Amino acid sequence: MSEINYLERPALVSLEYPETGEMKRALEGKRAVVTGGGKGIGKGISIRLAEAGAEVVIVGNSNMAMAEETAALIGSRGGKAYTFGVDLSKPESAAKVVAFAAEKMGGIDILVNNAAYQPNMDVTEYSAKLFKSVIDVNLISYLRMSMASFPYLKESGEGRIVNVGSVHSKRPTGFDFAYATSKGGVGMLTRETAAAFRPYGVTCNTILPGGTNIEFKTENPDMGKLHTIRTVRINRGRDFVAPGYRYGFPSDTGNLAVFLCSRLGEHYNGCAIRADGGMVLF
Repeated sequence: MSEINYLERPALVSLEYPETGEMKRALEGKRAVVTGGGKGIGKGISIRLAEAGAEVVIVGNSNMAMAEETAALIGSRGGKAYTFGVDLSKPESAAKVVAFAAEKMGGIDILVNNAAYQPNMDVTEYSAKLFKSVIDVNLISYLRMSMASFPYLKESGEGRIVNVGSVHSKRPTGFDFAYATSKGGVGMLTRETAAAFRPYGVTCNTILPGGTNIEFKTENPDMGKLHTIRTVRINRGRDFVAPGYRYGFPSDTGNLAVFLCSRLGEHYNGCAIRADGGMVLF
């Protein structure tokens, strides 16, 4: 796959504020945490949030070099980003992330739960232990991060949570049932969180990306060549030959995250919004 250009798409950056009629960056002064924010879709979200004016804590684990590169790119474009390495499958990890964000930024206005583990294995290849490890990262970490961040989100008055799900919460993957199961859980977690946090001015929504033009996953011991070939074969045969379909870009998801986290998104709560180019139509 060719190198991904994370800046090649238009960016949602500024809004006109009716109180004054002036144009300001959509997330000016906001403080954001993005888990899995150093590569792929998470990188696209981190960059777009920063372009719109937010400070960003980029949380990584297995490949902190990419997190550092993303932070450096944001800094080179006038933004402010920090990196923090942690294993989000561990119970104590969420509190550590939140403490770091509070120290660096003074609080949290935006939480983007994006960290994901996708071994790409058939059901017959899974063990109960591996299945649980997928759920721990893709679902339980979202719960922990949301609960740990809640005091700051509540204090913000305009707190936003964006959970990154997948179109595979709507349809089977055909290549990783644990991943799809975890993303199905993210959908209900989002609705329950939205209902629970609504009285405190905190919204929670899910973005459902489809096929997205990103780097292949790194340092994943379970994702070998066979699994990569299987994934590409199934997806191309089923989804990506439809007329008018294109792969998404990380910035497509990033722009939607900016929308949901800005004042434009204050009316949206408990929603699951597809960013899939119509993938589920075919």
